[in-house]
Amino acid sequence: MVKIKTYKVISTKYRSGRTYEKVGTLADLIQAFSYTLECGASYQHEKGNKKINCTPKSVAALVNNLNNAVNNSAANGCASEGYDWEPVV
Repeated sequence: MVKIKTYKVISTKYRSGRTYEKVGTLADLIQAFSYTLECGASYQHEKGNKKINCTPKSVAALVNNLNNAVNNSAANGCASEGYDWEPVV
């Protein structure tokens, strides 16, 4: 039997210090954060912004793309939130 891996993505708001957690498989997490990835991808053609992969192959790549996407979408290029992940046992 194949065990499905689940992960926890943690979103931290730097100004208020609040954290939000989303637990799911990689496919579930990509679907949950698809709007953030698409918003960041819409700004990737501006000078100084990073390219965004909307279908990453790992959770580490998802978190990296989420951090780049919120920085691309931020007005000053530095977002007031960040993402991190950890495996769920």
